[in-house]
Amino acid sequence: MAAVRRISSEERLTTSFVLSAYAFEATPRTFRRAEEFRNYLPYNEGNRTLIVEENGETLAAASAIPMRQNLRGAVLPMAGVAGVATHPLARRQGHVRTLLHQLLDEMRDEGHQVTALYPFRPSFYARFGYVGLPKPRTATFSPADLSPLLRAELPGEVGWERIGTGYPAWREFTERCLHDRHGFALFPDYRDVRLRDDDDRWLLTARVDGALAGAVTYRIDEHGGELVADDLLVADPYARALLLQFFARHVDQVERVSVRLAADELPELWLTDLAVHVEARVARPGSSAPMARLLALDALTGLPAGPGRVRVELTGDRWLAGSHLLDGTTGSLELLDGTTTTSVPTATLTAAGLSALAYGVLDPIEIHLRGLGQVPADAAAELRRIFPRQLPYLFADF
Repeated sequence: MAAVRRISSEERLTTSFVLSAYAFEATPRTFRRAEEFRNYLPYNEGNRTLIVEENGETLAAASAIPMRQNLRGAVLPMAGVAGVATHPLARRQGHVRTLLHQLLDEMRDEGHQVTALYPFRPSFYARFGYVGLPKPRTATFSPADLSPLLRAELPGEVGWERIGTGYPAWREFTERCLHDRHGFALFPDYRDVRLRDDDDRWLLTARVDGALAGAVTYRIDEHGGELVADDLLVADPYARALLLQFFARHVDQVERVSVRLAADELPELWLTDLAVHVEARVARPGSSAPMARLLALDALTGLPAGPGRVRVELTGDRWLAGSHLLDGTTGSLELLDGTTTTSVPTATLTAAGLSALAYGVLDPIEIHLRGLGQVPADAAAELRRIFPRQLPYLFADF
């Protein structure tokens, strides 16, 4: 009979790593690739990994990474779900459902109030209360179009080094982003240091008035090719201009520059004559947008909120249930018992519906249109005040 158990770090080599490699990599794997698995153990040390096994054979696996995420200004413990994979002969037998229920039960019991993942199929995880978040955009342009920045006198300075030596500055700035940006999530230290240890990126930083105000990692694929930048993280327009000015100096080295951006960035407005291609490609399988959900109602307590007041009836979920009064009249969200209040507008929401509002990705009308709840007009008005639309930026890719 199949059973669920938590595995040790060393056991990952012959259980979860094997299933993940089959599900998400070229297969069959080479002997060299199998040997590389051992190098990944330190970066998974603190993960919680569960497997379903029967007669000594692993049928399915799933992991949770203990992370942190910014939800409307509050930094909360987040369970990053990853490595969800099933043996090809054991698929569609309910093993992943069993694993996710137990995995999220355990992470919630340990205080993780929110959770996020990158789905193999969004509709599958929608059944677990997850809702879609924006996918970062990729902007591609010629460094020649950045030439006006070469003549600009900008306050501040840039630093340039390999990520192996510059990692402390990178970690410092991403920690700042975690506290400043809605939706931003960071790996725990044991996972994040893989970027330092791989040392396969350049690190470019911008300082304004002596303070770190921007950072981006990048690589160059070949002479005459592409400068491939990862997420462009900036605190202000000066920092962004300093980083782009550095890219402009590569006009005789690369044909194009690509950089990943948050969904609220507008590169078409950076410069007057910048010809830029902006793309967010979502495909199944292989290129998914992230998803997230609230795992505990405590995540909402104390969040900055507009002056709304509404009762929500939560239905159809394993972790979020009951009648609750959401009160944002003081500017800080309070959750009260909703069973004793009858004089306020009422909405019936699924976990995905409430999560979509908290993350700021859907309007109350869209909640109704998507089948995530029943939201009368008076309740919709209150929910808009409590949860103004706000684009989250997950950042961490796992």
